[in-house]
Amino acid sequence: MNYFEIGQRIRKKRKAQNLSQEELAEKVGISTTHMSHIETGNTKLSLQVLVCIAEALEVSADVLIFDTNKTNRNTIIDEIVAELEDCSTQQILIIKDVVKATKTSINKYI
Repeated sequence: MNYFEIGQRIRKKRKAQNLSQEELAEKVGISTTHMSHIETGNTKLSLQVLVCIAEALEVSADVLIFDTNKTNRNTIIDEIVAELEDCSTQQILIIKDVVKATKTSINKYI
């Protein structure tokens, strides 16, 4: 297991959510120093801490463990469904139309 790569994926997800190391560490219940060491791969993180980080970043743990190019199709579909959970029926219908139109457009060029 490459802890440096896991740490880099955590850093990337954290920055994408505009969280500081301190903010993420607080959400996870660890020190900022420990979070820094995790992101740089200077320490191994426990399964419990990994799960807490994934929950705080609202991603599945496998997204942090594995390269996103290796993420399986079902995981991606689960993430899409999770994004829809707090949408109204109207919003879901609009998103469905956008997905259909996007898929049609993509298929024209593939």
